[in-house]
Amino acid sequence: MIDLNDPVIRGYLIRLVGEEGLAMIEKMPEGEVTDEQIAQATGILLNIVRRTLFILNENKLAVCRRERDASSGWLTYLWTLDMSDIEKQLLKEKKKLIKNLKVRKEFEENNVFYVCPEGCTRMDFKQAADCVFMCPECGEDMIYQDNSSFIHLMKARIKELENR
Repeated sequence: MIDLNDPVIRGYLIRLVGEEGLAMIEKMPEGEVTDEQIAQATGILLNIVRRTLFILNENKLAVCRRERDASSGWLTYLWTLDMSDIEKQLLKEKKKLIKNLKVRKEFEENNVFYVCPEGCTRMDFKQAADCVFMCPECGEDMIYQDNSSFIHLMKARIKELENR
């Protein structure tokens, strides 16, 4: 059983299915249940329950089994939470985050930036030159931005994530 109070797991699930989805997970009945049973037991709207279940299923955190009623031919979908893969999903997210941070760090290292002193915009050298170093929103002169502290923070974050 996973600890839904763990801030990392909680944050991941909130990002994945939102606050209502997390509330559904917390209140979901044990065993195989239909989406209607989940909605009734949790008090969450059926469309939100279905959306949450499909997202969880796509991320291998819920299992769905179809059952056909012999007399009517109707399909019934039975759902079970299976959070055993959550560590694997978190690891995949961490790798994606590290990759994105490295791409962004490289972009920051290979470009020179200019910002509007009023905080309207931030541009690389080419964009700023195209605007004659004037803010396209307020007309102020753009000023050079030293992004070395930002690059340093990204390097530290990447190192921290890689060492976890």
